[in-house]
Amino acid sequence: MTALLGFTSAHAASSLTSASGANAAAIQTAVDSFRIDLGTLRANVTGSFGSGRREINWDGVPDAFSAPNNLPANFFNANSPRGVVFSTPGTGFQVSANVASGTPILFGNLNGIYPQRFETFSAQRLFTASGSNVLDVGFFIPGSATVATTSAFGAVFTDVDVANVTMLQFFDAANASLGTFSVPAFAGDKTLSFLGVRFNAGEQISRVRITSGNQALSSAALSDDVVAMDDFIYAEPILGIAAIPEPATAVMLGVGLGLLGWQRRRARATR
Repeated sequence: MTALLGFTSAHAASSLTSASGANAAAIQTAVDSFRIDLGTLRANVTGSFGSGRREINWDGVPDAFSAPNNLPANFFNANSPRGVVFSTPGTGFQVSANVASGTPILFGNLNGIYPQRFETFSAQRLFTASGSNVLDVGFFIPGSATVATTSAFGAVFTDVDVANVTMLQFFDAANASLGTFSVPAFAGDKTLSFLGVRFNAGEQISRVRITSGNQALSSAALSDDVVAMDDFIYAEPILGIAAIPEPATAVMLGVGLGLLGWQRRRARATR
């Protein structure tokens, strides 16, 4: 299933690209379409190119920062500068192991059933928050502590079984929601889903909250919908756009400028 959709709310205007299916081929067209919309893939270097896109596919993460070890929250801003820092109400972050490491792949180190449930879009690694199914992605000028924004974000998920559970929620620099969007589901194991959202009316994303399934990955018995993440694709982080004054502020500003002009005219008339 592939969909190119438009969505409009009171807060934002956006275009959606989504797909789900039994394998990587089922979502490839949607992923490539989103990539083309965002533009040139930028090198993983410090600073902002001002346009284009960045991607994270997890596969270059070294074993020292992969399962059973934790991934530093700022790895993709400090070690590999791509302008994102993660946070979670859980206990940290983990990237799954590769075959050569000797650790069970596809988060088999957390639960032996996961390799039968999960699949990769780009082999071999997946990503998850630890101790929570909620992850926040914050944006920075790559390689710096300068807070940034982006205009688009998309992610690949594996084993999304239940509709309207796995979500992307977007926030602007004032922490106001720009909208919440559901990742498409597809029944069965080893399935893949993609959702990309691009804001096209000047909105800027400061933070993305990702809800993956209905429980954190763990050794516990599986719930209805346990979900892991693969590739992240997002527009180049840029310096945030200054907020437009609230209507009341704009009115007062106009009144103040009007009074200043009147006073100047009056002064000239009395000379």
